[in-house]
Amino acid sequence: MEDRITKYFLGELGQQDTSELFHEMKTDKLLRTEFVRLQNLYALTHLSKLSVNEEEGREWYERLMHKLNTNKHRKIAKLVFKYAAIAIVLIASTFFLTMHFYNNNAENNKLYVPAGQRAQLTLQDGTNVWLNAQSTLIYPSRFTAKERKVTIIGEAYFDVAKNPKKTFVVNTQNVEIQVLGTEFNVCSYPNTNYIQTNLVEGSLRVSENRNIRKSVTLKPDDQLTIKDGQMFLSKTSNADYFLWKDGIYTFDNEKLIDIIKKLELYYDVTIKIEDPEIFDVRYTGKFRQSDGIEEILRIIQKIQKFNIHKDRENNIITLTKYNTNSF
Repeated sequence: MEDRITKYFLGELGQQDTSELFHEMKTDKLLRTEFVRLQNLYALTHLSKLSVNEEEGREWYERLMHKLNTNKHRKIAKLVFKYAAIAIVLIASTFFLTMHFYNNNAENNKLYVPAGQRAQLTLQDGTNVWLNAQSTLIYPSRFTAKERKVTIIGEAYFDVAKNPKKTFVVNTQNVEIQVLGTEFNVCSYPNTNYIQTNLVEGSLRVSENRNIRKSVTLKPDDQLTIKDGQMFLSKTSNADYFLWKDGIYTFDNEKLIDIIKKLELYYDVTIKIEDPEIFDVRYTGKFRQSDGIEEILRIIQKIQKFNIHKDRENNIITLTKYNTNSF
């Protein structure tokens, strides 16, 4: 295990040693590979930096590094690197790697954000992307084609770097979004029956399967919903909704059933409502992502009484009408 890389991510490597490390990685493929692996691990452990405690992430990183240095835990290491949800937080090395280590190979990267988390990264062209919980972004290490193409599964907020010579294209399911320079939000979770795009600034064109005849051009504050093959254009009703990228979930006069569907996506949990009359109750409020699903439900419970039953083994939460046996 390269000790200098570990020290680099812990902030303990001096400037001269850092320069030497980066210089060696230009020609040393094994060293470069190890750096990328540890960079991904660092990003994973520092997801807590977004909503909990940076020191906690640092301590976990140090403990895990100690385990990875022992033969006894080699299998653990393989599992971590195979299944870990890698969230690349914006750090100096990310841009360095993009510019220097992929000069001859614009390979695709895949960034997945687990339930209850979010992530932000900067692409090679300067575009900033925020990813919501249970979302995946597929993007090239560098843009070499005439168009800058990425794919989103889930929800993402884009602040696209302007480049009139290279259109920025977002693919999601059967929909293509084209833009030159703008800010917009895309919500396209596979398990929902709709795709929604909100334009904050600039302009963009949304089409199905590159079908220009079936496309809509959005202006600022426009909201486009695609459902059952139909496109519905309206105005954005709640600009605070986009605060999710800052770790705040906002609901404005929304039915409980609609809130439940979003919480299921954000926290990867099944929520069952046994009494239909609970569905139509409406709520307005803001919740921190770090509060967690159970705390959010308890806050809502104070407004409209209902029972909360948690089946932890099967990851199912059941809501029923309030009675004296309230949870």
